[in-house]
Amino acid sequence: MSKTVNLIKLSVGTESVEGLAEWHASKRAQTPDGLPRHVTRMWPKREAEILNGGSIYWVIKGSIQCRQVIKRLDEVIGSDAIRRCAIVLEPELIRTQSSLKRPFQGWRYLTPQDAPMDLPEGREAEEALPVELNQALAEIGVL
Repeated sequence: MSKTVNLIKLSVGTESVEGLAEWHASKRAQTPDGLPRHVTRMWPKREAEILNGGSIYWVIKGSIQCRQVIKRLDEVIGSDAIRRCAIVLEPELIRTQSSLKRPFQGWRYLTPQDAPMDLPEGREAEEALPVELNQALAEIGVL
């Protein structure tokens, strides 16, 4: 059995998990079969590990706040004739424990050991901690 690896990506312009859900509900962000997708320039080299149960972890306003299970990777050829990768996602956004993340470009691999845990049942609707409080707790080792 092959290992699993996740992706991590900034959700640029998104203010909240609800905002990400609204974007994914738009036709522009969906595949022809109605699933949300994120189109990226680079094709992941670790495709088999990603498709073995991997998720994409979304960084919103400086912290990882949720994830989505990756369903498949589709080839997309743009109007410029360049091949791109559409990361096709399950529609459900799974809230995670908040984890601070500095800005970066593109996507990165994220091992399961380094990924934040999902929020326990019943806590999915909780608001993320303010960035300053989250940072202070991380500095003293609480988060």
